[in-house]
Amino acid sequence: MADENFGHPRLAAIYDPLDPDRGDLDAYVRIAEEFGARRVLDIGCGTGVFALLLAGRGIDVVGVDPAEASLDVARGKPGGEHVRWIHGDATALPPLRVDLATMTANAAQQIVDDRAWRDTLRGAYEALRPGGHLVFETRDPARRAWEEWNREASYGITEIPGVGAVESWTELTGVDGQLVAFRSTYVFDVDGQVLTSESTLRFRERDEIEADLTGQGYTVKDVRDAPDRPGREFVFVAHRPG
Repeated sequence: MADENFGHPRLAAIYDPLDPDRGDLDAYVRIAEEFGARRVLDIGCGTGVFALLLAGRGIDVVGVDPAEASLDVARGKPGGEHVRWIHGDATALPPLRVDLATMTANAAQQIVDDRAWRDTLRGAYEALRPGGHLVFETRDPARRAWEEWNREASYGITEIPGVGAVESWTELTGVDGQLVAFRSTYVFDVDGQVLTSESTLRFRERDEIEADLTGQGYTVKDVRDAPDRPGREFVFVAHRPG
């Protein structure tokens, strides 16, 4: 089940304008170049920003996401016709043989259930050609990023063409072990509508993730730093032996 951020049509339509700086994706573009990837599976593709970046470089891209509203936004963007969009998740993909599978931003952490997480890793593994790579990021739990999630730090008003002013903020709602819950609130100035989205991320430990990858048949080749957030995130590079 997708969060309302991604699944509600009105929120999906403003997702990109509220988060316009996607410099975090530059590292993934470089990784695609590093591995010479010509076929890429983007798991949790959302509104398609990364998938379209790759497609614009002539790469064959499949984007999969459980949020139909986000996929509708992605399909409607320039170049959207050059990506194969799939409504669903990595557990029920058609036969694929990709060079690279990715989970950018918070996609990996949004999979909070143990079984769903293992099934996602297995689905990505089966979609990869022998010798292909899975790359994704997760936040380092030791940095306790959630302590900064409050209204004061996140409040903003964004003027969006065709929409008007939108107030938005995020508030922490609970921490239960590795699970961190938060609520995002949006107020549309044009008609006063207030929409909220309840989200939960799972902050897994590095050794736990490495064990999960190994358990699904991967070789962990590297755990890198996120260039745009040094010391805050792990970027896992896993390999399907071939």
